[in-house]
Amino acid sequence: MAIVASSEPLQEARRARGKALRQHAPRGLHAEVGHVDRDPIGLLKINSAGRVERLIPLRYGRMLESPFAFFRGSAILQAHDLAGTPHSGIVQQICGDCHVANFGGFATPERALLLDVNDFDETSEGPWEWDLKRLVASFVVAARHLRHSRATADALVRQVTCSYRDRMAMYGDMGILDTWYDHITFERLLNEADDPETQRRIRRGMERAADRTHVALLPKLGTQVNGRWHILDAPPAVFHVRGNQTLFAADDDWMTFKNVDAAINKFYADYLTTLAPDRRQLLSHFTRHDIAFKVVGVGSVGTRCLIQLMIDSHGKPLFLQIKEAGQSVVARYFKAGAKARHATAGKRAANGAGAVHEGRRVVEGQRLMQAASDLFLGWAKGPSGRCFYLRQLRDMKLSPQLELMDATLLGKYAAVCGWVLARAHAKAGGQAAEISGYLGTSDRMADALVAYANVYADQVERDYARFVDVCRKGELPARNDEDMAAEFRV
Repeated sequence: MAIVASSEPLQEARRARGKALRQHAPRGLHAEVGHVDRDPIGLLKINSAGRVERLIPLRYGRMLESPFAFFRGSAILQAHDLAGTPHSGIVQQICGDCHVANFGGFATPERALLLDVNDFDETSEGPWEWDLKRLVASFVVAARHLRHSRATADALVRQVTCSYRDRMAMYGDMGILDTWYDHITFERLLNEADDPETQRRIRRGMERAADRTHVALLPKLGTQVNGRWHILDAPPAVFHVRGNQTLFAADDDWMTFKNVDAAINKFYADYLTTLAPDRRQLLSHFTRHDIAFKVVGVGSVGTRCLIQLMIDSHGKPLFLQIKEAGQSVVARYFKAGAKARHATAGKRAANGAGAVHEGRRVVEGQRLMQAASDLFLGWAKGPSGRCFYLRQLRDMKLSPQLELMDATLLGKYAAVCGWVLARAHAKAGGQAAEISGYLGTSDRMADALVAYANVYADQVERDYARFVDVCRKGELPARNDEDMAAEFRV
């Protein structure tokens, strides 16, 4: 009978390597906020370059709603600032925009409801702690916005960090295949919930998610005319690019190129090549009925985002979301990661493969980090050379309702987010033991991140005040949804 050697000495050696990294980057240094002596407005303008011009004021208008909305839409600022901080030396795939509102529920292809990170527009190689720092800062900014106390905000940071630390230690003891198989389902959360109110909230979330389907969305977004479905215009949120209510300028390249149908068909055919054969076969049962522009989120406003309505032979709908992917803010500022990416791109080019485009970056990062990804997740390049990725618009997707959580429930949610992020990092990098060794078992990292999150939240509020001031002076154009929608009402 074969004897399998214990992996414990190997795991301990890996933890020791992680612990040794504290010598050049002690955990206490993570309290530093980095390069905050900069012009936030200039960085926001850089981040707005290339967006649909008439939608940039809407982006700023949504960011004006609160410091938390501003934080959500300004990932470029924190990436810039973090580039000036020490890092652990453990570099791997990270989310890049890991704030509390970018966690949520969605259905796996097997129809289980997962809780996971669900936005990867900024994913790239970077220090794992950049994700953790953005997450804890977001909890403090959100807690202040919701008028929770300083003590509550500090507790949230500790719950995120300690949960991340403890779960990473757990993943450090697991085989990599077991880590990849690990799913944080709502059923699992329900079983682990220790009080009736939390269980009630989880069940309610599961009920809400079950109603968020393509079939339920169709009558809200579409209308049927002579047997064909059309997406309804509702500008500025939804409109046809070449329709009467477009927000595109007449000289935009999307308004001037010829043979639109041929361009869309080629784009879709290229996208299909990035899917597995069974997914392509599945999509072959659907016919495209319409395609329109749909504004989403806060940080993505102004980037080119479309929805494609497709109908199968039974009259059932499928909405595909087509999102533009630009350069990751992490890639822009994490120089060590940039060198590695350039080297990889050079090797690919030498082998005739070419550089990985930004849509592929998003898809591959998402597949690495999520426990299970969208059935139709793929990428393609548009007719003008822009990069896009595609997925379902809505498939049992569920967002956290932070404003409905009291301090106790928010704390439990913070611990779950720490768990989710630990699983994502453990799966994507295979370095759970090293990260666990670096974190240790004490509260040293939590203490540092409490200090970091509070000082950085102060910085966010200063940046927000500056942003509000320049918008009020008209130096940055800002308009809300209601104001822009009024222009299209009859």
